[in-house]
Amino acid sequence: MLGLICVDVDGTLIGTDNTVREDVWAALADARAKGVRIALCSGRPAIGNALGYARRMDADGWHVFQNGASVVRVDSGESLSEALPDDALPMLMARAHAEDRLLEVYTDTEFGVTKPCSLAERHAALLGVPYDPRTPESLVGTRVRAQWVVPREQETAVTAEPHPGLDLHPAGSPAMPDTMFISITRAGVSKGSAVRRIAAEYGLGMDRVMMVGDGENDVSAMRVVGHPVAMGNADPPALAAARYTVGHVDAGGLIEAVGLALTL
Repeated sequence: MLGLICVDVDGTLIGTDNTVREDVWAALADARAKGVRIALCSGRPAIGNALGYARRMDADGWHVFQNGASVVRVDSGESLSEALPDDALPMLMARAHAEDRLLEVYTDTEFGVTKPCSLAERHAALLGVPYDPRTPESLVGTRVRAQWVVPREQETAVTAEPHPGLDLHPAGSPAMPDTMFISITRAGVSKGSAVRRIAAEYGLGMDRVMMVGDGENDVSAMRVVGHPVAMGNADPPALAAARYTVGHVDAGGLIEAVGLALTL
């Protein structure tokens, strides 16, 4: 039996209806009752639906948010966050205004937007928070991540732009199939670096850790764990990084992954 299962959200935990199947919750609860730690491993911030998912998965555990920029213990609020470089935000915000493009800026628990618009409103609904657009300048606390929110057809052009000192983590959501979320963290910060930190907190070697995901932003974590699992609906980079493949998210493929973790 493995010691830690890391679970992506969009396309892994939740499907096209933006909900979690009850039999998936039951499988995760069974694994936790047997002593396996469960860690949310998401690009989403530690607010709204994602925070609720983390608390239900493992109420006193460590979880990965914001593609590794936020590593949070959800019972105490203790954080191992990684701040953006000081010069990153002025550059990104200037580009957002020049291109008339939506940029979201995040602390551990809040976010602001450069451009109130329908994409920002839809994303707030996806996150499960009220649509109350704030400016990035109004945020209090350490800025840990930024994110381009763009139509899917713009992904290639945006990721080709220079982002010095930063790493990009593109991801989609079945609930917003026309949109790409291009998360931006300090260089070297990723789901992979965050999963290593959580495993160390639990005293686990990476050979006892599983990562289940479907997107390109899951690959960094899949590459560092001993047991990388791709969902049946996964993008090609995640499928290529996987050791195992399970069913589609809408068919409860995560249940297969949890069952596998209990037998290894």
